[in-house]
Amino acid sequence: MDQTQWVYSLIVAVFLRSFHLVLAARQPHIVFIMADDFGWHDVGYHGSEIRTPNLDKLSAGGVRLENYYIQPLCTPSRNQLMTGRYQIHTGMQHEVIWPCQPYCVPLDEKLLPQLMKEAGYATHMVGKWHLGMYKKDCLPTRRGFDTYFGYLTGAENYYTHNRCYHSHSLNRTRCALDLQDGEEAATGYKGVYSTELFSQRVTSMIEKHSSTKPLFLYVALQSVHSPLQVPERYVAPYSFISDPHRRLYAGMVSAMDEAVGNITLALQQAGLWENTILVFSTDNGGQTQSGGSNWPLRGRKFTLWEGGIRGVGFVASPLLKQPGTVSHELIHISDWLPTFVGLAGGSTNGTKPLDGFNVWNTISKGFASPRLELLHNIDPLYVDEDPCHDKEHRLTTRVQSGFNVSIHAAIRSSNWKLLTGYPGCSKWFPRPGNLSFMSKSSQVAPLKTVMLFDIEKDPEERNEVSAQFPTVVEYLLSRLYSYQKTAEPVNFPADDRKCDPGPSGVWGPWA
Repeated sequence: MDQTQWVYSLIVAVFLRSFHLVLAARQPHIVFIMADDFGWHDVGYHGSEIRTPNLDKLSAGGVRLENYYIQPLCTPSRNQLMTGRYQIHTGMQHEVIWPCQPYCVPLDEKLLPQLMKEAGYATHMVGKWHLGMYKKDCLPTRRGFDTYFGYLTGAENYYTHNRCYHSHSLNRTRCALDLQDGEEAATGYKGVYSTELFSQRVTSMIEKHSSTKPLFLYVALQSVHSPLQVPERYVAPYSFISDPHRRLYAGMVSAMDEAVGNITLALQQAGLWENTILVFSTDNGGQTQSGGSNWPLRGRKFTLWEGGIRGVGFVASPLLKQPGTVSHELIHISDWLPTFVGLAGGSTNGTKPLDGFNVWNTISKGFASPRLELLHNIDPLYVDEDPCHDKEHRLTTRVQSGFNVSIHAAIRSSNWKLLTGYPGCSKWFPRPGNLSFMSKSSQVAPLKTVMLFDIEKDPEERNEVSAQFPTVVEYLLSRLYSYQKTAEPVNFPADDRKCDPGPSGVWGPWA
């Protein structure tokens, strides 16, 4: 190589290096923190008696999402986050994935971390997967994450990291470790509280990350899902709470709040914060049977009432154009995939048709949401297993506007929300400490097979107005019918007899 060629090669190399550095600086780091079963009334800025100083401070300087929707259960929310598609379009519209069920998010779905990886990101996940693990191709490290540390099933002991599962169809119970580092069992962490374990792993990861490489970090905390377990030091400040479940739950929320604060501090100390977008979201409404509260919203986890699907969520970032604001624009968990890929400068061309929208301008600049409609779900297999026992009508098959209105379904369009079938436990659970409030729920009119609410005027779903607006009812039923025609068959297989942790004593792939 002569001197001219050498100089030319050097100039090209310097240019390419500079280009990649500029590109990396332009691409924001994206950190998504998901809480588990965190209720509407469980965050300080919603008037809770539980103290959440880190969540309050972060959200106050960011954008609080007050018209933000998730799904009523764990797997469906995580599925829609990862695919950007409604669960009816992935065949996962019924319940959650249980440990011995042989299925996962369809392998022909291109997931969010794969798209971020294609855009040049380092992709890491810590925490709860719950999107299927019956074979290795379903694991996080095979679906786009460079690294993974966490648990694969839906719940477990916070200290031993063991999951016990009783299969009714197989008539057996199995208990085993569910903690993975990559694709290997993570032993040696017994006694370490998972909220602290996961936050420590995340902060260590952040400390080691090079600022020249854009980071996508998905932190799916175990908090505050049952079982109710937390170190006593977090419970001590809540001696004023008389309900023992609520008191333990409050301590768990405080531990989670501290973990979010530690993660944020790590981003600041590593010099990443100025180019970071941090999103906090719950996966579904609070479980009132385990200390959670969605007051004043109706219902709870596992229901299509607002208490099950309207989620605590906010965005914090120095990159926001209008920080310190509250957004009442309609946003759904399926919107994060196109939003994040858009921020990354990536492409969604490799995905199946998306149901989510890029809502960054809505969040950052206060623009109107591109989303005018939201399908909450259509689940033809829904069976009431909730001990609420509040049904006062017998559901019979009845077709209206082409749609079988006995099916468990709900849709939101503009200010209207329509529910069909049985939506789940319909009570308004009292504000913690105010048992007299329960008397109001006894005055509720019997449920109807088709119910309509003006959700903007009536977010508590107290005034059912289907009789006054029959044209709106017919339109929304026709929309449900249109969605149902695009739905994949429900995939909810029976437990597989081959599923057995066996001698290894570790939950993991078996097929």
